[in-house]
Amino acid sequence: MRRALLPLTALTLTAAATLTATTTAHATPPTLKISTAFTLPGEKVYPEGIATDPRTGTVYVGSYADGTIYRARPGARTAEVFLPAGTDGRHTANGLRVDARGRLWVTDSTAGVAVYDPRTGTRLAHFEVEGDEASFVNDLAITPDGTAYLTDSFRGVVYRVTPAQLAAGSGALRTAFDLRGHLRPQPAGAVTLNGITADRTGRYLLTVDMTAGELHRLDLRTGAITRVTLTGGDLLHADGLDLSPDGTLRAAHNTTNTLTRWRLSPDGTRARLTRTLTDPALQIPTTLTHTPGRTLVVRSQFDKDGPLTPSTGTPTTFTIAAVQAL
Repeated sequence: MRRALLPLTALTLTAAATLTATTTAHATPPTLKISTAFTLPGEKVYPEGIATDPRTGTVYVGSYADGTIYRARPGARTAEVFLPAGTDGRHTANGLRVDARGRLWVTDSTAGVAVYDPRTGTRLAHFEVEGDEASFVNDLAITPDGTAYLTDSFRGVVYRVTPAQLAAGSGALRTAFDLRGHLRPQPAGAVTLNGITADRTGRYLLTVDMTAGELHRLDLRTGAITRVTLTGGDLLHADGLDLSPDGTLRAAHNTTNTLTRWRLSPDGTRARLTRTLTDPALQIPTTLTHTPGRTLVVRSQFDKDGPLTPSTGTPTTFTIAAVQAL
């Protein structure tokens, strides 16, 4: 869920919220409301990833600054530390996901991905990037069969970890999809592939090229890689993605403080923009997780003495936002 490290002159930080809704004629969309779901303890957390365990309602958040993993139980107003900084040598955390068995997956952009027992915090498995080529392991998605897919923002590839590999406990990350021939040319070191999400039936993955603003469909049956046709807008600066079972795709656009909602076609080949929320109160949103009734959004504050340069000031309390009606 890494963002492009753009100068702040490229930010679109509006003085007030801008709301655009595309609905049927004469229909009045529900009012979007931003509030604080819970806080994260620490002065320089700079959170990036988030995941919800649908079985328990527990929410996990990862710190890009030092790799701490926080846990917020249902109803909690302040998260607690679940895995301290440096656990198992992890010093940063990007993408987070909870699989069907409740295991927590955490990507470390500098190394690979680790899998943890949610009850004890024990590391169950880990998988590392190979080779000397520059790499940035970013976000991940898990398909119904338990296979995990991970984006590499520098290499332009998607890795795969199968259930059999998970059972083995460790190994190298292997490329499942190579998108380098499908991505628009970018300068060396540019962040391309970022958020990734899976269709609930296991037919395909969707991954965003945040620098080009494009969405790619990866067919899990044929291996085909195609560009999704976007109508009404683009996915420029899009970081995290969330795909609901009903075909609603939500995206967090980091440096523009924007959230978008899209209606996906049944086959995942087309997406139509249906709603946009832009508000500086989102504080550089890096990703989101949707549950019935609300969408939780990571407020990274990366522009407050964080990874974005130049800094626009010092960070306030780090929080996770709750957005109603997105």
